[in-house]
Amino acid sequence: MATIGAAITAVGGWVPPYRLTNQELEKLVDTNDEWIRTRTGIRERRILKGEGQGTSVMATKAVEELCQKRNLDPAEIDAVICATISPDMLFPCTANLVCEAVGAKNALSFDMLAACSGFIYALETGANYIRSGLYKKVVVIGADKMSATINYQDRETCVIFGDGAGAVLLEPNDEGLGVIDAILRTDASGKDLIFLRGGGSAHPMTEESVRRGDQYFKQDGRAVFKHAVTRMADAAEQMMVRHGLSSDDVAYLVPHQANQRIIKATAERMGVDMSKVLVNIDRYGNTTGGTIPLCLWDWETTFKKGDNLILAAFGGGFTWGSIYLKWAYDARQN
Repeated sequence: MATIGAAITAVGGWVPPYRLTNQELEKLVDTNDEWIRTRTGIRERRILKGEGQGTSVMATKAVEELCQKRNLDPAEIDAVICATISPDMLFPCTANLVCEAVGAKNALSFDMLAACSGFIYALETGANYIRSGLYKKVVVIGADKMSATINYQDRETCVIFGDGAGAVLLEPNDEGLGVIDAILRTDASGKDLIFLRGGGSAHPMTEESVRRGDQYFKQDGRAVFKHAVTRMADAAEQMMVRHGLSSDDVAYLVPHQANQRIIKATAERMGVDMSKVLVNIDRYGNTTGGTIPLCLWDWETTFKKGDNLILAAFGGGFTWGSIYLKWAYDARQN
């Protein structure tokens, strides 16, 4: 019996129109454009504005574009998995809201919380649904409205994050294309280095917790940087070794857009030239679960059928890992 593969057959994405530039941040907090660009590579980030506008708004637009590209009736979708750490609410989950909005009335849906590694966790999960033979069309979303969790008086975090969403459609493939392998890891020893405590069952929201700022994302930037550089690069290099891939074999590295220095360190560890590394952090900032699918969205028409892609990420938890993906279509011919 032939092995069923799980291939990406369409990509959708969306970012809010509002651009929060480094120059605007200079008016909010003690920072400057040169400092931000030197340490992160970011020039601007997109911010979702408007009352009641949550992560599901961006995720819905990404899925709608995906369906339009693939000429897909949302009622045909079997499952929707949304990787996010900024859901509209605790429940119903964001994936549920997206299904309602797009008309995916026959899909199971749930959110996956693995911080910046969320999309690759969700992608491997969705691929396994396809490999089971029971599901034919699985949508995997990476989406976050990080602006809802950021304290814009904290210069260490407010300069980094932006809002955005990307989505991919997974379908069965019998050509050996699609998600080939995944290395996914966790280590909770970093729980006090990068976190958002407020609202969890151990830290319910109270007047006192709000005064403490528990509702805001926090991190020890230097400590997280050291872990991210090592572990993200380790996972990517391990994937290449496992499959006997040289740097020449890798068409593109698709890294989580944490910051420019982490991206460069991962590429150097893999021996991959920066010309083959997808980078859009300068325009979007770190959109957490949205970074990797937004890269796929931005460069979709560049990929060729059969291209070897290495996806790599590191996030809070700690969570990290890599995915080896063989691209399944030439978008310029579709």
